[in-house]
Amino acid sequence: MEDITEILKRVNAVITNGHFVFASGRHSDTYVNKNALYVHTEETSKVCQLFAEKNKDLDIEVVVGPALGGIILSQWTAWHLSKIKGKEILSVHTEKDSNEDQVFKRDYDKLVKGKNVLVVEDITTTGSSVKKAADEVREAGGNVLMVCAMINRNPDKVTSEIIGAPFSYLGAFEAKDFEESECPLCEQNIPININVGHGKKYLEQKNANN
Repeated sequence: MEDITEILKRVNAVITNGHFVFASGRHSDTYVNKNALYVHTEETSKVCQLFAEKNKDLDIEVVVGPALGGIILSQWTAWHLSKIKGKEILSVHTEKDSNEDQVFKRDYDKLVKGKNVLVVEDITTTGSSVKKAADEVREAGGNVLMVCAMINRNPDKVTSEIIGAPFSYLGAFEAKDFEESECPLCEQNIPININVGHGKKYLEQKNANN
């Protein structure tokens, strides 16, 4: 079975030597563009097969992913797990509310209550989003057996202790990232990429505050 990094590089999802802004607000010269993966259904399926194989020995009943990217991963991972286990594994997702928390809507909380859950995520930089999703699963009465990320950008800091649940990942892609106030890319006036990541939104907010 292929390595996650090989798949991401094949679909040109790994971008280097730029200036990118993450959802967390941190800056980096390297970006993993998950959207470049999701347009390729076969490659996305292969990634989710990796999720399923990695977690196949757990007694999983439901797969949960935080919107938006986690919806796609949840669907494919549940499909592969269903094939492996010979029974239906459900797929649901959480969504952001007005407080930026991950919450269940559409009565999905009823589907995870009392069930064993695998939470899947695409990229973890701080682990905040997937932690919120795992917290919501527990709030709904579900049992989080594992939280699994496609890529952990910060394996030294994003751990089971930070997530508050057993945590694993398909691959690590370590690249330095910085707070805006300490960003050497900003100091060098390297233009922020507005085509991928959160650079466009960041600049709009920055301009609005000036």
